[in-house]
Formats: sequence, C-alpha cells, structure tokens
Amino acid sequence: MFTSTLRKRIPRILNVRFSSSVEPPPAGGHLPSVATSQLLRSTRDTALRTPDLVWVDEGSSETSESLVGGRETRKMNTYQAVRDAMSVALTKDDDAVVFGEDVAFGGVFRCTMGLAEEFGRERVFNTPLTEQGLVGFGIGLAMMGHTAIAEIQFADYIFPAFDQLVNEAAKIRYRSGGQYNCGKLTVRTPTMSVGHGGLYHSQSPEGFFMGVSGLKVVIPRSPIQAKGLLLASIRDPNPVVFMEPKVLYRSAVEQVPIDDYTLPLSRAEILVPGSDLTLLSWGTPLYHCETALHMLSSPAPTLEPHIPTSLRTAKIELIDLRTILPWDVDTVVESVKRTGRLVVVHEAGMTAGAGAEICAEVQKRCFLKLNAPVRRVTGWDTPAGLQFEKFIMPDAIRVLDAIVETLSY
Repeated sequence: MFTSTLRKRIPRILNVRFSSSVEPPPAGGHLPSVATSQLLRSTRDTALRTPDLVWVDEGSSETSESLVGGRETRKMNTYQAVRDAMSVALTKDDDAVVFGEDVAFGGVFRCTMGLAEEFGRERVFNTPLTEQGLVGFGIGLAMMGHTAIAEIQFADYIFPAFDQLVNEAAKIRYRSGGQYNCGKLTVRTPTMSVGHGGLYHSQSPEGFFMGVSGLKVVIPRSPIQAKGLLLASIRDPNPVVFMEPKVLYRSAVEQVPIDDYTLPLSRAEILVPGSDLTLLSWGTPLYHCETALHMLSSPAPTLEPHIPTSLRTAKIELIDLRTILPWDVDTVVESVKRTGRLVVVHEAGMTAGAGAEICAEVQKRCFLKLNAPVRRVTGWDTPAGLQFEKFIMPDAIRVLDAIVETLSY
C-alpha cells in the first residue's frame, strides 16, 4: 500500500521540483574544491612563472621572472610530479639511488612507477620491511657520498626510524666535527589524512621534528611545488624529511614544467595577499582555507546569520609555509605585523603541534601589533577514527569560525 501511494505522488513531486525557478547547484557544488582551486596553476604561462622558481640548466641563470620561451609544461598530478623529480635526480646524478618498501614496482601510491625499469634495479630497489633499517642504510649511503632518496611507505611508520633521524642523521655533522655528514639523505613519506585511513594511515607527524636541529621538514601543496621542493631537498646539504599529502597525490593537478627547476626551502609563499588577518597553513588544509575564504565573502543562506556583513569584505592573507623546519619566521612575522591577527591551521593535534611553536614565536615578536589572540585550528587530540575521520580533521567550517571570531575580537 505504501509503495502504491508513493508511485502516485512521484509525478507531483517531480513536477514541483522541475517547475521551480531555483537553479539546482552544479554537480561539484558552488564552493571551490581541490579540483577547481585557484591555488593551482592550470596554464603553461602561469606554471612557468611560478614565484621563486629557479631553472637548473647548465650555464643558465634564468628564474621564473626571466624569459620562458621554449620551455614546456605537462599536465601532472602530484604523484607524477614527485616521480618526475626523482627521474631528473637519477638522470643528472649517477650516485643517486631510490629505495624503500615496494618502490621497485612503483610503491603504494605509484610515485616510483617505472623508475626501476628506467634506471636499473641497482639504483631503484626494495628494502626489507624495517623503517629504522632503511633510514640507517640511507644515512650510511649519504655519509659515503651517495645521494640517498629513501621512501617510508606512510608517515605513520616513521616512528621506528625516529632514533636514526634524530640521533644520527641530524647530529652526525656536529658529532664528527664536520668530518662526516649525511646531507645527501632525503626521506620521502606520504602524510596527512585521506578520509578513511584511520589510526595508522592518517597521521601528521611533522610536529614531532620541530625541536630537531639539523633536519629540514618540507610539505608541498601541489604538483609544481612537489617537484621543485623535492629537487631542492635532494640537493640540499642537510638531511630532509619530505612529507607528501597523500590525498593530493591524484586530486591536485597542474601544468608542471618538464625542465629541471627548484623552489627554495625555508621560504613561505603568500598565496592571497591581505591586510586584516593572516591565515597560515601547509599541505591539504590550504584548500580548506581557500574554501573558508569563499564562504566568508559569499556565505550560503544558512551561514548568513553567523557571518556579520561587515566581515565579508575582510582581506585575508593566505600563506603556505611549505618548509615546516626551519620555518620562514620573517615572512610570517612581517605579515602578522601588518594584519594584527593570526590563525594557524594544521591537521596534527593541537598539543605541542607545529602551530604551538609558530604561535609562541609570533606572540613574542608581534605582541604590541596583535589585535586579537593568535588562534589554532587543528585536529583533535585523539587518534584518527576510521568512522569519524572527517570530524577530527579541521574543515572549512572550523576555519571559517576561527576567522570570524578572530576578526570580531
């Protein structure tokens, strides 16, 4: 009986829906997503003119501000850009090797796909399932003069190698009085949430390295950034932990220069200039921040009562930190001194996260310029639950709420 009644009502329901003058939303919604983000460079010209990009051609002194005629780009997602960077490194450096768990057949995220066939199994090879072992092996290789590019399958499993990174890689130059170093070591690892990774595949451990002098920690936001920052990390004279946001491996797509280039480490990038509030993040949350800015300026009807009209024209400065350690203090401090407000967003838990160090330093240097307390929007201090991961990670609504409260203080 219920089914019969429903069948009679369906035509009326459909007529009401299709006769409505309200235009249905597009399939992807009105809000920006990673796929439609304005932070990504989708044309050849914008890609070749990426800020801070430096070409690494023999005898060339060109930068992204120089003539870019003759240079080409190719559409890539993040994992393809990472693979391209390693291919460039292996081609130009005969001492470079890539190794890790399952990298010979491409790895879990396919970042090393085809490299073993292209460069040989002596230079791209699998290791046993032992993170402390493969990082220790990489330290030894780097100390002997090789360029070691190690992969830890997930950042969640970097903790067994923590002692090797903190007590060996970071300290060997100081410990030996400069006689030895492992500056040619780069440890790549996928990081951050993926939506359903749960306890052991969605962690963001960058904050654990904040107190480790001698290491660098880098997190790119996009394919162009991934290639340039990874090549810079491989060539940097210090050991680098290079963390790649796994949800961006396929979702972030750009036109990426096919030539060899680098982007500077320890230099933040101002993505959206502003004067009323500084919004600082890195990796995946940058796209949530972009969505929050869109919601602030053009709130949906359900959000309008919660966002004062006077705040909708606020100019928010969005900054990508890029290098987490050592981070770009000068750019962040200069921005906060102009805006008077700071909101830091990251996926890791709040307690002793990277944002804690950043906020403490900004509070010290900008105290008399601050118009509101510095604010953090982070993951909750709890394990990432398989069923409730999306409620744990900072989303656009939480970022928007922090912006409104800080502007209204």
